[in-house]
Parts: sequence; structure tokens; C-alpha cells
Amino acid sequence: MEIKVEKIDWLFLFLCLIVGIVAEEAFFRDQIGISYFVFIVVFYMLFFWRFRSFSFSHQRLGYLVLIAVWILSASYYLSDSVLFYTLNLLVIPSLVIFHLALVTLPKKIEWSSIPFIGYIFKRLGDGFLYSVRFSSQLTNKFKQNSNPKKYDVVKKILIGMVISVPILFIVLNLLIEADTQFARILNILPNLLTFRVEYIIRLCIILLYTFGFFGFMQALKQKKLPHTEGTLKPISVDGIITLTVLLLMNVVYLLFVAVQFKYFFSGTLEDGYTYAEYARRGFFELLFVTLINLSVTTGVISFTKNVQGALKQAIRFALTILVLASGVLLVSAFMRLTMYEDAYGFTFTRVLAHSFMIFLMVIFAYTLVKIWLEKLSLFHFYFIAALLYYVGINVVNLDQFVVEQNLTRYEKTGKIDIHYLDSMSATGTLGLIELYKKDPHVPGLKELLEQQKEDREYIKSDAWQSHNWVRDKAYKELGRIQF
Repeated sequence: MEIKVEKIDWLFLFLCLIVGIVAEEAFFRDQIGISYFVFIVVFYMLFFWRFRSFSFSHQRLGYLVLIAVWILSASYYLSDSVLFYTLNLLVIPSLVIFHLALVTLPKKIEWSSIPFIGYIFKRLGDGFLYSVRFSSQLTNKFKQNSNPKKYDVVKKILIGMVISVPILFIVLNLLIEADTQFARILNILPNLLTFRVEYIIRLCIILLYTFGFFGFMQALKQKKLPHTEGTLKPISVDGIITLTVLLLMNVVYLLFVAVQFKYFFSGTLEDGYTYAEYARRGFFELLFVTLINLSVTTGVISFTKNVQGALKQAIRFALTILVLASGVLLVSAFMRLTMYEDAYGFTFTRVLAHSFMIFLMVIFAYTLVKIWLEKLSLFHFYFIAALLYYVGINVVNLDQFVVEQNLTRYEKTGKIDIHYLDSMSATGTLGLIELYKKDPHVPGLKELLEQQKEDREYIKSDAWQSHNWVRDKAYKELGRIQF
């Protein structure tokens, strides 16, 4: 299959090469910091230039996703969370692909439908095939325009050079060891005579990025619909079976809620358990059960649309009880975790769990309304709420919140886990410095800061890619502190 290549496509390929170089510089030179934001700026400049005359669709949601991408990329400079540093390496590219597919999506496909997922993967596959065909076509044209004999000679010369590289590498190193004068001569031109595998790897990375960007965006320009649309039949489950399952689940949950109100919410516990022990014993179990209930509820709502009459009303009432019981479970889990934090202090994981439970409460509240108002869309709300939640916890800087809460707890109780703060990101280091300024006599604190100050010279990077506001501030404060 021939690909029609115009002059604008050659310019676009060259610009993709530049963006590929920026990507390699941003992600593979040093620790990622401000470099991610720089790459996103350059990448979207390329995208909006290529699609400058394109009529975008789903623009409101598109702008929301775009803002989320920019904020998450900026978080690599503004915060220093180890968890989000790793998660965003997957989340940001996924959102970028989603955004590009969304705003170039034909109006006949609804973005909240299953065919849209197939559309994204089809476009990715089309992009890969486009790059392969383009490269193959380019090679064939080079063959046709060249003298066959000269082409064969050049090809054989290149093969000979590739074969000779490892041999020369070994021979040159042996000769250098054998004669110091020969070694001095070679040191005059080290870059020309030294084999660097790193350069080949970096070149491969740049080419992968280049043809990845080029192929995917070229595929998005082609307005072709996937053939999967309309082939999926709606799934439906039996109403009586569904109601039976819901009633049995509700009996169990109502019994559990009654027990909760009897001795947990009243402030009394089982004999032999402290609040901290009781909290640790049941928190994760309650949270997992709540997630199961949410899955059951959304599944019933999605797959019982054909049920009508009194049976449908009965299912609605059963779902309402299930959602309300799930709300009680969430409150119980929330209180358990609060007790555990009062006993043992704040950690990133505990605060993240708190925020996730608040998010689940919002989800359940909307789901409760959806049970009685069928016109509402679950997937629309779930996606937007999840996106806002994830971006929000990146912006809030949970590490800073954890540090502040532990310092406040220390002022009230005199208890603090300095080793946990030491294991955190640069925000934890800033918290330790602040604690030292307030109370330098905390056992072990001086030794921890001395060790961090000593390690600072080894871990600090001056590369522009790794610049991070929190890390830079921590390094400066460590340099200023006097023991």
C-alpha cells in the first residue's frame, strides 16, 4: 500500500525528530524534574501546529484533560512525591493519548462507549503501521534512485564496518595497554576512536520517539471509523436473580451495621482490644468490601436496563440499601483509620487512604442519585471525578500535609517518627530541618541531618532536567543549617 507523502509531511517528520531529541533529553539524561513540563510544552506545540486547521471535537472535556496533563507534568517540578513520580510516568502518557484521540474523534463515536477504547487502540496500531510503511517506502525509493551496483557496494561497506567495530574495540584496547605512546596518540581524538554503545542506544530512543509521534499523529489525521462500532450487543442479567443476590447481601450488611452502631459508634469496643488494634484489624477489610459493593452496584445499574415494573422498583430499593450500607462501612473505616493515626502518627499511605475514602463517598452519593434518575451517566461522572481527584492529590502535595500533621502532633504529644520523615522525599527533609530549628534536642535528629548533609553532595544533580523546586529548597536549607 503506497503512502502519499507531501512536502508538509517531510517538514512534520523533521519536527517530530526535534521533539524526539527533546524527549530523549528530558527523560533519559538525569532524574526527571522540570524537563517533563518542557517536553509537554514542545510536544503540544507540535500537535497544535500539525492540527492547526483541524476541527476538534469534545472540546470541553478535551480542555479539562489538557489542563490535567499540564498540571501533572508541572508536578515534577513543584513536588517530590516518590509515588506520584512513578505513577505519572504511566498516567501522563495515557492521558495524552486519550486527549489526542478524544479531540480528533469522529462525532459518530461516543467517548464514554466501549467502541472508543477500540478506536484508541486502532489509532495506535494505525500509527505503528504508518511508520513501518513509510520507512519501507523510503528505503524502496532510495533503492530505485540509486545505481544497483553502487547500492550493493555501500551496503556491503556498512556491513563490514558493523562487523569490524567490536574487533577494533578489542584490538585498540590491547594496543593501548601495550604501548603508552600509542595510547597518547589515540587520546588526542578520543571521541572518534572510542566506541560508545550509549550513543547508539540514545539514537534508537530518539528514532522510536520520532516515528512514534509521526505515525500516531498521521494516523489521527485520517478520518476513518473503526469497523467495531455497533457490533457489540448489550449485556443483560435476569432481574429475579439480581434481586435475590442484592437481598442476601443487604441482610448481611444490615446485621453488620447494627453491630457497628451498637459498640463502635457508641464509643465502646470488644473486650481485649484497644482503639488502635481494632482500627488496624478491620480497616482494609471494610475498604475492600466497599469497593466490591461499588462494583456490584454499577454492574446492576448497567446490566438491568431491560427490567421493568415492580421488579425494577424492588431492585432500586435494594440498591439504595446497599449504597447506604456502603456509606456506613466507609464512615466506619474512616473512623478506624483516624484512631490509628492518633495512636501511631500520620504517613503518606494513611492520608492517601483518607482522601480515597472521601472520593468514594462522593462516588456513592452520585451513584445513589443515579439509581433513581436513569438519564444520568455513570461513566462520565466517574471519569471526570477520578481525573479531578487524581490531579487534586497531586496539587495538594500530600507529603507536605503529612509533615505538617506530624509536626503538629509532636507539639501536642511530644511523639514523632523522625526516621519515617527521613525516608520520605525532600519534603520530609524540610520537615526535619524545621523540627531541628524548633527543638534540636530530639533524640537522633542531629545525626540524621548530618548524614543527609553529607550525602547531599553525592545525590544533588546540576543537570537542568532534574531541577525540582522542593529538592532545590531542601539542598539549600541543608547547606545553611549549622550544628
